[in-house]
Amino acid sequence: MNANQFSLLFLFALTASVILQLWLAMRHINHVKRHRGSVPAEFISEITQASHQRAADYTVAKTRFGMIVTLFEAMLLGAFTLGGGIEWINQLISSWFSSPLWGGVALIMGITLIHSLITLPFTLISTFKIEASFGFNNMSAKLFIADTLKTTAVAAVIGLPLLAGVLWLMEQMGSYWWLWVWAVWVGFSLLLMWAFPTFIAPIFNKFEPLSDPDLKQRIESLLSRCGFKTNGIFVMDGSKRSSHGNAYFTGLGKAKRIVFFDTLLKHLNASEVTAVLAHELGHFKHRHIAKRMLWTFGLMLGMLWVLGQLKQELWFYQGLGVNSQSTATALLLFFLVMPVFTFIFAPLSSMSSRKHEYEADAYAAEQASANDLINALVKLYRDNAATLTPDPWHSLFYDSHPPAALRIAALKKLN
Repeated sequence: MNANQFSLLFLFALTASVILQLWLAMRHINHVKRHRGSVPAEFISEITQASHQRAADYTVAKTRFGMIVTLFEAMLLGAFTLGGGIEWINQLISSWFSSPLWGGVALIMGITLIHSLITLPFTLISTFKIEASFGFNNMSAKLFIADTLKTTAVAAVIGLPLLAGVLWLMEQMGSYWWLWVWAVWVGFSLLLMWAFPTFIAPIFNKFEPLSDPDLKQRIESLLSRCGFKTNGIFVMDGSKRSSHGNAYFTGLGKAKRIVFFDTLLKHLNASEVTAVLAHELGHFKHRHIAKRMLWTFGLMLGMLWVLGQLKQELWFYQGLGVNSQSTATALLLFFLVMPVFTFIFAPLSSMSSRKHEYEADAYAAEQASANDLINALVKLYRDNAATLTPDPWHSLFYDSHPPAALRIAALKKLN
């Protein structure tokens, strides 16, 4: 393959990916709008017409905005690559650094910073216009700025040493550098999972031990039945940013924590919270977390091997608008353009995730109550304004959870 051929291949893949994403978005918008007028029969006793229409309008607003973001991101990627943006910045930075290693770090961090600044208005619109107009945003401008500064600082402290280490390994470890990088990345990922709940998450949120004695007793009883050990049950002040509710596990090994958003506890009763937790425990019982980690590690190994082959090919660089070969530009270009070529495989990941959700629901029905989980899910769909009528094709590509109607129907069969 030569540079011109790869440029054409990239343009074709980018265009096809954008067209597919826009087509899926339009299908989703039209499908949701067609069903806006009436609540699905299986939810008519739990969801009001007003709540259903609010969810439809929220979904349409987010999806339309997502179409604009998709187009802009595609143009920005074209500007960075074939438009010569990376080449120009690379030439500029090369004149500032005598060390190829630190010049490479500066290039990648520079492109990351530029991208963040250019796309910042979209984040502001999403947070302070769309989310706010539907009553979800609780974040002040002051908190947004603080979060941005904290995120940047944490990314620099964690990311700079890792990036420098990766680039050094790519330069020094010969043709099998990708194995070394993969091993370091796996180790770093596991370390980050262990450190996140104790050292990183508290930078952004307050975590307090669960104080409700009845709920705590129910949860401890559930954990005992499931044979699950945790380092604590905590409530997070998620309401200071959003009224969306959620719950999650975090950590690794003995550092595992159960975290509930305060917004979730506000809207669900004790039995429903226990059922939601039982669902999350189902993921651990079926080793979904471990399976996803192994899949991610294996996928990364394969991608790094592919990068190892492309790194040696001049047409890979020139086909994406960069004239000279370097370790940093290879790494940067590969991870910038990879989503363009892999989006078509998104349904495979979504299908696997939905299968895991069904299995976790079944486990929750055994350990808690299918009815309680149904009630909890209906409240979450209502309070989070999640559409009950997603387009099937859009859901196939994007949704990690089964559509509401199918998920509730499966749980009812377990009663």
